[in-house]
Amino acid sequence: MIKFYVSIILLLYCETTFAQQKKFFDSPFGAGGGYVPSIIAPNFSDINAKLKGFGIGDLPNGFYASGGAGYVYLGFIPGLRIGGIGIGGNTKQSALVKGFKNEIQYSASFGGFSVEYTLPYFRDFGVSLGIIIGGGMTSLDISRSKGSMDWDRVWNEVSDTASNASSFSRKLQNNYFLLTPTLNVDIPVHRLIALRVGTGYAFAFGETWKMDNDRELLNVPGSVKGGGLFITTGIFFGFFSY
Repeated sequence: MIKFYVSIILLLYCETTFAQQKKFFDSPFGAGGGYVPSIIAPNFSDINAKLKGFGIGDLPNGFYASGGAGYVYLGFIPGLRIGGIGIGGNTKQSALVKGFKNEIQYSASFGGFSVEYTLPYFRDFGVSLGIIIGGGMTSLDISRSKGSMDWDRVWNEVSDTASNASSFSRKLQNNYFLLTPTLNVDIPVHRLIALRVGTGYAFAFGETWKMDNDRELLNVPGSVKGGGLFITTGIFFGFFSY
């Protein structure tokens, strides 16, 4: 293990020394992939309006998500790169209302195939415009419960005679096709490592809402369909030359 770390240190030293003699980041070339922590910011206005009657606070304007992304430059078309990305996360709110715990969890995930073009006006880092073509999913889990329950009580609440049961759970889910314009900035800190910051807006199309046991859900407000603004950061490993 010690030999391994010594080898890595020597490799980085040699790379750094060589980089001082030659400018690597002088033309678009490379490939890489890595982890992309992100912030997703959907439109929660219609959901939050309903939550007031449920007795809990608003969902936040943005929430943490994570995933992965990667790309490779196509050598025969200067500046063009292809790749893929996938991210997902969730946010929740809850409150005690008349002895019951009311809770909502909003989950979102999307991903797809990416095509980007790195602008030739920047020499030491990459500024890329692109688009993601893929799909996504939005789900809402809404529940009211009162502490732990026993087996018989569960069946009593779902029986025909328990129409006034106080506990309940609903799962609403939407699958959709998306088109997402993006802007990414990749900053090489080493020949083998680059940092990323970027943004995009996911446009959702052809959404299909389902409820519980695959039942169709109608009249869902357009703002709830999914997609929205997101911001990504990340660290990529590979080979980078701009």
